[in-house]
Amino acid sequence: MSVDIGIDLGTASVLVYVNGKGVVLKEPSVVAIDRDTKSIRAIGEEARLMLGRTPGNIVAVRPLRQGVISDYTVTEKMIKYFVRKALGRRTLKKPRISICVPSGVTEVEKKAVEEATFAAGAREVHLIEEPVAAAIGAGIDISKPCGNMIVDVGGGTSDIAVISLGGTVVHTSIKIAGDDFDEAIVRYMKKKHNLLIGERTAEEIKIQIGTTYPIQEEESMEVRGRNLLTGLPKTVTVTSTETEAALQEATGQIVEAVIAILEQTPPELSADVLDRGIVLTGGGAMLRGLEEMIAERTGINTMTAEDPLKAVAVGTGQFVEFMSSNKGV
Repeated sequence: MSVDIGIDLGTASVLVYVNGKGVVLKEPSVVAIDRDTKSIRAIGEEARLMLGRTPGNIVAVRPLRQGVISDYTVTEKMIKYFVRKALGRRTLKKPRISICVPSGVTEVEKKAVEEATFAAGAREVHLIEEPVAAAIGAGIDISKPCGNMIVDVGGGTSDIAVISLGGTVVHTSIKIAGDDFDEAIVRYMKKKHNLLIGERTAEEIKIQIGTTYPIQEEESMEVRGRNLLTGLPKTVTVTSTETEAALQEATGQIVEAVIAILEQTPPELSADVLDRGIVLTGGGAMLRGLEEMIAERTGINTMTAEDPLKAVAVGTGQFVEFMSSNKGV
């Protein structure tokens, strides 16, 4: 029996949707490689735990950078591993896989994703643009002739699009997203506190107290890192107001891109967007205050999808079902 799979191949994490089961797997897109033997030591969550903590011969890498494949061979092995883990070994027929790509990718980048998916064991491959998948996953009926605006903030890219009649009318993909939020926090900690922290610590700060808009009650957390002046371990207390200052520039660029797309939107669709609002999806959409910040700057009601992290994976999987029902397969 054939199985249909939808894969959200993200810079930060990979989600796998299996037809009839929903999202069955969510793991970081990190691979640990042994430099000496060139063999893969771990993939996913196991490899993420190794980030910044490996001996010299083992390096934890992200084979996707800013939404595109930076290491083809490792990406192929990673897709194969996740497909096998999601399906188990029970499937006899090769799966039909839908996989999403950022809206601004080139034909060469699309081909790389397609070839890696075929090499990972797919019988058939469908590429779907991230904003379209995000809209389907957020429960929007994209087949109607009315405008819907989606802002998908992932790990490596933010995709912004106005969708009508199942396709994107105007869109942009900017290389500012969740990873850049982490990097901004790392830079801020260096500059303000003379403290060197790793990617994982920056992500913890972002998740626990990160905000891009003033909040009523200030929150704080203790952060451990290396003192750049003495070279010794040090603990400092960081507040949510500080994260707001750290994230201002990166989130501001996303808002600017949203405004630029609104300026390019045909007037009839602009009226629809004003009426229906802007929908945020992706892991980056979970950053507190982003919703309020976009609403304030655009004057348009902005809301976050029910499960923003899974929206693209769900939409990619449902796209497979949509294709099947339309083909009568």
